[in-house]
Amino acid sequence: MKYIIYLVFLISSVTIAQIPPNYYDNAIGKEGDIMKQALHDIIDNHTVISYSQIWTSCQTTDKKANGKVWDMYSDNPGGTPPYEYTFVSDQCGNYSGENSCYNREHSFPKSWFNNANPMITDIFHIYPTDGYVNGRRSNYPFGEVSNATWTSLNGSELGANTTAGYTGTVFEPIDEYKGDFARTYFYMATRYFGEDANWSGSPMVDGAEPKTWALNMLYQWHIQDTVSTKEIERNNAVYGIQNNRNPYIDHPEWVDSVWFPNTGLELNSELLFSYYPNPANSEIHITVENNNSNYSIDIIDISGRALLHSEEYGKNIKIDISSLEAGIYFISISNRYNQHKTLKLIKL
Repeated sequence: MKYIIYLVFLISSVTIAQIPPNYYDNAIGKEGDIMKQALHDIIDNHTVISYSQIWTSCQTTDKKANGKVWDMYSDNPGGTPPYEYTFVSDQCGNYSGENSCYNREHSFPKSWFNNANPMITDIFHIYPTDGYVNGRRSNYPFGEVSNATWTSLNGSELGANTTAGYTGTVFEPIDEYKGDFARTYFYMATRYFGEDANWSGSPMVDGAEPKTWALNMLYQWHIQDTVSTKEIERNNAVYGIQNNRNPYIDHPEWVDSVWFPNTGLELNSELLFSYYPNPANSEIHITVENNNSNYSIDIIDISGRALLHSEEYGKNIKIDISSLEAGIYFISISNRYNQHKTLKLIKL
């Protein structure tokens, strides 16, 4: 159901966002790094503001309907937040704990790019957040936590990462804002594509590019927490200040076009198969529409490793995927006639 909602939102969000005419023309029809380069060329050379101007810009980009600061580290969508901040008067300053003051959070930590310009004032990745929670997050990667060593008042957590591929300390925001941060990281990887050779990086990124484990996780966040009105309005507000946009808010489907361009590849369209559910938790059901021979089924991770393999004959098959970690995979099916098709699977 979430995946269906995501697909519907791909259409609606493009309609709502105020994308300038012809803004993305040079990227349309491309894919992979070629598309990333085209998008980079569209959104680079943005108008750079000063560090002090961030305090003012967030009054436009991160303001709730009630006029308060939209802090994703303390907000409680659909409920009552534990506290709220007033612009200017609650600006940090010193803090002694949560609910002291708000400051400027580099969601892509500035130490990862050596505190350099123009990244240090690029407000696409800078959000007003509670100063104490910001300090607890420090420059840890984002991740997913099972046993938190510390939990903020809105449920954000610090602890050991449980996402396959990295076991260090991470910070996990609440589910309602995971997609916001994922699309922020996709923006950073695109805006600074080819400009990140001297960045320090981190356990989460090589330069500006998410590492495999992080890309896997961020893509799940992107799918599960779809583009919100908040993000659309923020994208428009940032455009009014920096004169560039986050293409993955305007076109969420382009995450697939850039990072997973072959997920619908059909080397021979005569081989027809379908599967459900997607996303899936414990098992998938595959139907081969034109089965006339033995066929091979492989489930492959995003680094290209075949994790599950099955030789089958018949029209309907059930495959147990409960042993797989949550993440992105590909189902590849082929037969002895060199007919082949690959589709994407999301494991919850």
